[in-house]
Amino acid sequence: MCPMEYYTIMRNCKDKKVLRLKMVGHAKEYRNISLTAQVFNTTRKTVYKWLKRHELYGYAGLDDYLRRPKHSPKETSQEIKAKVIAAKKKYKSLGAEQVKILAELPLCPDTIRKIWRQAGFKPRKRQKKYVTKRNLRNIKKLWPLFKQIDIDVKYLNDIPTFFLPMKRYNLPPFQYTAREVTSGLVFWAFAYEFSISNSVSFLNYIIQFLLFLGVDLSKITVQTDNGVEFIGNVNAKEISAFTKTAMHYNMTHSTIPGGAHRFQSDVETFHNIEEIEFFDIENFYGLQDFLDKAFTYQLFFNLVRPNTYKENKTPWDIVKEKNPDLPKNVCMLPPIILDKMISKEYMDCVYHVSHNPYFIFHFYNKIDIIQSNDFILFNIK
Repeated sequence: MCPMEYYTIMRNCKDKKVLRLKMVGHAKEYRNISLTAQVFNTTRKTVYKWLKRHELYGYAGLDDYLRRPKHSPKETSQEIKAKVIAAKKKYKSLGAEQVKILAELPLCPDTIRKIWRQAGFKPRKRQKKYVTKRNLRNIKKLWPLFKQIDIDVKYLNDIPTFFLPMKRYNLPPFQYTAREVTSGLVFWAFAYEFSISNSVSFLNYIIQFLLFLGVDLSKITVQTDNGVEFIGNVNAKEISAFTKTAMHYNMTHSTIPGGAHRFQSDVETFHNIEEIEFFDIENFYGLQDFLDKAFTYQLFFNLVRPNTYKENKTPWDIVKEKNPDLPKNVCMLPPIILDKMISKEYMDCVYHVSHNPYFIFHFYNKIDIIQSNDFILFNIK
């Protein structure tokens, strides 16, 4: 005789069908329902029930029936289920909370997820960061040359190895950087003031250089963050001088969403690289020495240094592939001091460099910057 009651064994049993199969076998072997009920410490009614189910459905019939009702009056209608599934196909990467709002679904997020599981949709998984970066690189690789230029300002006074020479020789504490996204080509300049006038001057400097090389400016998008050096006062009623300058040359000025610094990843990556490869290595002994070494590093970066994230190609290699007609001088725009290219008074004319720049560079007899009435001309030898 079984020392425990049948229902107690069932509550603690992981596979109930095994015990029920033994009970059915015992009843068939001895052909005595009362004896089987006594041995398994249960009722005759229970023995008859499992005998009948085993005869009708075999071993599968020894499993418990579902206790839920066959019909629920509050069950989600097929029409709403179809709408939930269609919303998932449309908003593939969004979760149930967002889809509920966008598709105006009258269901709670848990019910929406349940319908998605029943329809065979796999649970949403956040894409790994390295996968996202790799996908973005593959997209940018297909862009034409000079489709987008990212511009940003870097504070140099927080670099430990540069702080002392900056104070000793009065070197500029701000760096204006522009990076062409497709090739990784870098242009940079330096300034003593963090201002929109220097941003306009830097943009003009690049624009006139590209015009001299015959680049179509109308296809270029200039991307910046939302700093005051680019958009001016956030409460201003008019667009900034920087934006007006870009629009004057038929360029597009776009700003990134607030706090989304990853949108500027190309130029921010260069800022990290230059700290390691330039500022942490070089020693500076004056302004001219600093500009000469900055120009040398820029030439190294654009012409010699392979980029592991761009198939070990240099920016110049990619420029040649994208546009073989461009001369090598596209990599040789020298860095300058922006404060000395504009007059000290505020510029009323927002997209022209002032008529009297403070100095003109002659770098290694390679590039002469010549002041004209309205803009800077480049004589590349």
